[in-house]
Amino acid sequence: MIRGEMSVLTEILRFPQRLRELRLKAGLTQKELAMRAGVSQALIARIESGAVNPRLSTLQRIVKVLEEALGPSMKAEDIMHQPVITLHPDDDVNKAVELMEQYGISQIPIVDYEGRILGTIHETSILKALSATPKPSMLKVGDIMEEPLPIVAPSTPVDLVVEMLTEYPAVLVVEKGLVKGIIAKIDVIKSRILSPEASKQ
Repeated sequence: MIRGEMSVLTEILRFPQRLRELRLKAGLTQKELAMRAGVSQALIARIESGAVNPRLSTLQRIVKVLEEALGPSMKAEDIMHQPVITLHPDDDVNKAVELMEQYGISQIPIVDYEGRILGTIHETSILKALSATPKPSMLKVGDIMEEPLPIVAPSTPVDLVVEMLTEYPAVLVVEKGLVKGIIAKIDVIKSRILSPEASKQ
């Protein structure tokens, strides 16, 4: 598994309350969800309370039932921004600043020469370097990069991406180890406000 990867399954494992939120959104009771997924109501209750970590195969069945109940919804690939501006660890910090100014972005994913995610450089990363280093312009991106942005699959529901964006500045869309797109808060906002469906509401 790619470092930092968070799919629907891993997100529920990390934040059990997400299961209750999705279940209620789907209009299902614990008993109904349990019956459709072939598990006990007690197990659903224990997962939602964070009292148990279910097997992956069990959680997959539960998520499948929720997806069917929620019906078709927008996926990460529907709203992701392409192409993704990236940097390599040995790029100068000056280059990061120039790209941020040119494209009006505040964070840039750092990848190796095979395209694998290594980390992220943020505006705050550079600000920290300015206060801690006499000559920050001499630094390489790899010297000050931070943890990678969260990673989702192209098929991840946008509703889950929205939840993740309340905690992170952006989310990467990755397929087969390669970055396919990036989703920032403005991408979700535009998809909800400027889409043809939204304009009809």
